[in-house]
Amino acid sequence: MPSFLEAPVAGAYHLLTSLVTALQPVAGAYAAVIAIVLCTLVVRLSLLPLSVRAHRGLRARAELMPQLKELTERHRGNPERLQREVAKLQTESGTSLFAGFLPTLAQLPFFWLMYTLFSRTMVAGESNQLISGSLLGAPLGVHWPIVTATPAYLVIAVLLAVVAWFSVRLQLRQLDPAAPTVSRRLAQLLPFGTLLTAAFVPLAAGLYVLTTTAWTVAERTILQR
Repeated sequence: MPSFLEAPVAGAYHLLTSLVTALQPVAGAYAAVIAIVLCTLVVRLSLLPLSVRAHRGLRARAELMPQLKELTERHRGNPERLQREVAKLQTESGTSLFAGFLPTLAQLPFFWLMYTLFSRTMVAGESNQLISGSLLGAPLGVHWPIVTATPAYLVIAVLLAVVAWFSVRLQLRQLDPAAPTVSRRLAQLLPFGTLLTAAFVPLAAGLYVLTTTAWTVAERTILQR
């Protein structure tokens, strides 16, 4: 890992271990699990302004869709003109078609930190204490095995599937009724990609994915009202 990335990893490690130490008298063996959930909630709370902006961007995109379709039809044979007209439309409306991706992009560094902290045996020049934590008997630093009798992996998978199901319902509700079949298929399948992600990351990172996706579903449900 490049040396300039070691500083944020070491800082996150000391912060998380301090939180785990503070929680141990109350949470016992689940101190690391609760610390991960709390850190995830703090991250999502700090990104709330971006989420509100993203929601407004999605609503604006839905309102602009008829005009975008008209521009596409009118300038189908002139891509450069189409690009200019779309940019002009966004400027005049004061919105960006990519605002909806801001919360996801902003979370990538935090997901990377969580993955890194629970994938290494040595952090900040010392033995990694975080990987000794566990959830229902499964070490937080262990990757998802293909076959396991540990219930933690099954619990995470089931909860991710439930959250993905609610996410699908929300996305289908937001889709334009005239949206193509491909868009509807993607809306139905992409939320379940969290299950695939959890299969290739440490259990701690899977717990982060579960917490943040559950927050996203709750957040979107509230903002849509």
